[in-house]
Amino acid sequence: MMLVGIDDTDTLDTPGTNQLARRLAEVLPPGFTCDLVLRHQLFFDPRVPYTSKNGSASLRIRREAGAVTDDLIALLQKEMRAWYVPGSDPGLCVAETVPDEVRAFARRCQGQVVTQEEARRLAAVHQLHLEAFGGTEGGVIGALAAVGLLAGGNDGRVVHLAGWQWPDDFVGPQPVEAVLTRGVEEIVDAEKGASVRTGIVDVGKHLRPSYRRGRVVLFVQPEDARAGHWRARKLE
Repeated sequence: MMLVGIDDTDTLDTPGTNQLARRLAEVLPPGFTCDLVLRHQLFFDPRVPYTSKNGSASLRIRREAGAVTDDLIALLQKEMRAWYVPGSDPGLCVAETVPDEVRAFARRCQGQVVTQEEARRLAAVHQLHLEAFGGTEGGVIGALAAVGLLAGGNDGRVVHLAGWQWPDDFVGPQPVEAVLTRGVEEIVDAEKGASVRTGIVDVGKHLRPSYRRGRVVLFVQPEDARAGHWRARKLE
């Protein structure tokens, strides 16, 4: 399994990091398949430069026997260079194993200011591929954080699963059974913590489940519990 993180790939008037992550998922070299893309919320604070809300993205990529990691990295580099726009500060991280120290760093990135120097030191010590593609190079922080948060298995909003199309016409009220066929592993009442197994869920403009305990979970809140009507709650 390969874990990829990207950050700071856009400006206010260009397509965002989530769009790039979906693009990368579509163009991987032979032997590699992306089955999960997450959006992670990092520290939202005036001291931290960001485009809109300071989110980074991660990709979980399955590698077949014989597939070469360098081929994956070369493809990611090519696409990120092609995507680059002046004013952005893109960063890329690629890892196979993610140590606890990097996972702890990722959590700190969600609540305090951290530095490029720390991100680069951690990547070097643990031999993770971390690089920047221009600008201030600040994207290396969020890229490393995205890998750490994905590895932790308990953070992020799902923006792509294997088999999803983009744009996606799976919108509005949907039967619970239909939601579960989309790769959602469990639907949970956000207030009571109970599993929801029947009824109708309004997923809104996009289906955006969360990643919790290594599983894809859609949190919902009741609109009319007696009638079995629910509304999705989009949690990071």
